[in-house]
Amino acid sequence: MSSPRSDGRQADQLRPITFEAGIAPHATGSVLVSFGATRVICAAMIEPKVPAWMRQQGVKGGWLTAEYSMLPYSTLERKPRDISKGKLDGRTVEIQRLIGRSLRAVLDLQKLGDNTLWIDCDVLQADGGTRTASITGAYLAARLAVQQLLDTKKLAENPLVDAVAAVSVGICGGRELLDLNYVEDKDAEVDANIVMTGRGQFVEVQSSGEESTFSPEQLQGLLTLAQKGLKDLAALQTAFLTRQLLAR
Repeated sequence: MSSPRSDGRQADQLRPITFEAGIAPHATGSVLVSFGATRVICAAMIEPKVPAWMRQQGVKGGWLTAEYSMLPYSTLERKPRDISKGKLDGRTVEIQRLIGRSLRAVLDLQKLGDNTLWIDCDVLQADGGTRTASITGAYLAARLAVQQLLDTKKLAENPLVDAVAAVSVGICGGRELLDLNYVEDKDAEVDANIVMTGRGQFVEVQSSGEESTFSPEQLQGLLTLAQKGLKDLAALQTAFLTRQLLAR
């Protein structure tokens, strides 16, 4: 057994993961997701129309789009709102596009009908892994929203064809670590964000050396480590949804 990390975890151990439903009562579906000290509100709302470009191009089916933000008090030093700068910063744009791609990978847009499913992810507290927590929680919010639409007969069948979750991995101090917190992430020689479906198919693999390089063997090691964490996350998602859907 390797020595524990600064927070007491083993190298292949996730932070404590929790999901709380109904955190945003006016949303069609919402979840507060916590990856350790990282906490994100994920909300899904349905809009009974599709984007103008779909109508103009005659594209059939619905659409899903995502927005992501870090609240000013989510970090140790106040983070100015993007609106105060007059534009979204590059990181925000990258993350919300990633969330949208990840959810669309498991969504049958034809079954969604002429609707847009909006996903909003707002970071309450950031301690590393905000994008991976957002994706993991966004799927749950979307699934709860879809169930409400099914219950009220606004959808004929479930358009979500699989689950999706995400986790970070990295090399820090020469060790391959799962689910990096902020202290580990800022000092990592290599970091990666892995998105995978419940059936074990990769949606996205983002990896980069931070002033370092990494070997094919190390990349494979990180993927194997991520797969272990994602399998655990998928089980937690399934257990949460089972409780929520049985309680309806």
